[in-house]
Amino acid sequence: MPVEPPGRRERKNAQVRRALTEAAQRLFLEKGYDQVSVKQIADAVDISSPTVFKHVPDGKEALMFDDGVERRESLLSAVHERPAGVSVMAALREFMAGRGPFVADPTPEARRLTELIVDTPALRDYSRKLWIRCEEPLAEAIATELGRDPDDLTARALARYVLEIPQFLSDEPDPRAALDTVFDLLEHGLHGTP
Repeated sequence: MPVEPPGRRERKNAQVRRALTEAAQRLFLEKGYDQVSVKQIADAVDISSPTVFKHVPDGKEALMFDDGVERRESLLSAVHERPAGVSVMAALREFMAGRGPFVADPTPEARRLTELIVDTPALRDYSRKLWIRCEEPLAEAIATELGRDPDDLTARALARYVLEIPQFLSDEPDPRAALDTVFDLLEHGLHGTP
């Protein structure tokens, strides 16, 4: 069954949401998160403050991020569409390595956005909420790939641990090395460790 393309209203809403995100990111980087009001962001896009909340009901911190759907779908695709012979944990490691503080060679703009998120408690907390919203679908995907029941405790634990990694490791001096250390532990356990 073919998927209907988005209608005019959906396209317009997506356009406004994109404009809000771009304005918020620009203003937050220029002035700092705490120095920017929702009204300033609304003015930059030429809409009213109540209209901002219509498009982004979770508040100012949500303006820095998409609605979490892309994150969830990409995460699930990393598990379900991984190449033959690649373990679930290796696929999740590769997925995380392409996100935020774990990117090996980010653009200057991406580095500034990541630093803004990591250094701003409200943004960091909201980012964690977006990750944790993925827990149930990720646990189900892991369970499916491991041939276990959808509510399998091991799959649920792995999902939780993986989704806590961005918050847990973002302050590390070398986040990428820390990411590899945690995934080595998750994939191989404590074998050989005193």
